[in-house]
Amino acid sequence: MKLISSGPFRGLIAILVCVVCSVSISAQRRDYLTDEEIEVVRDAQDIDARVGVLIKMIDRRFAVLGINVNGWKDGEKTSSTWGEPPKGARSELLNDIKKILQKAVDDIDNLAANPNSAPIRDKDDKRAKKDPERFPKAVRALAAASKRYLDPLKMELDRSTRDEEKGSIIDSIDLCNQIIDAVGRLP
Repeated sequence: MKLISSGPFRGLIAILVCVVCSVSISAQRRDYLTDEEIEVVRDAQDIDARVGVLIKMIDRRFAVLGINVNGWKDGEKTSSTWGEPPKGARSELLNDIKKILQKAVDDIDNLAANPNSAPIRDKDDKRAKKDPERFPKAVRALAAASKRYLDPLKMELDRSTRDEEKGSIIDSIDLCNQIIDAVGRLP
């Protein structure tokens, strides 16, 4: 026991305690979707519906930030479906926007790579008629939203003084440009 409480081992123990504490603190990261929004995404199984709700979630964050993107007008209001508006620091909400954009891109990419992962319906189901139109509709909706987001994001980039915010904004601008380019490749 004397060996542990002596000089060099005391410093090692202090470092270990700091590492363990920092790991537990970083594990408490903030989720980029609220609990209610997670349920809305789960309910939106068709790609066009899923992208539509993700766009609304992005519009909500812009509304909370006070940035007009000509999007969903009720985005900053509390509702029984969407819950309370998202909370967080400016840098957190800008990072949420980037993550939600990336989720929309990932969902579209996943469906493009695995077309059989779309919901399968009986031929008698009225929704089955629209299934072939869902993918291009989702991509076009995301591209239209991305076009709305570009100018406000560029203005926010010019106004921002924090590197963390600038990184999220630059990543969001890049995603928007990629989405807009992708819609040009649709048949």
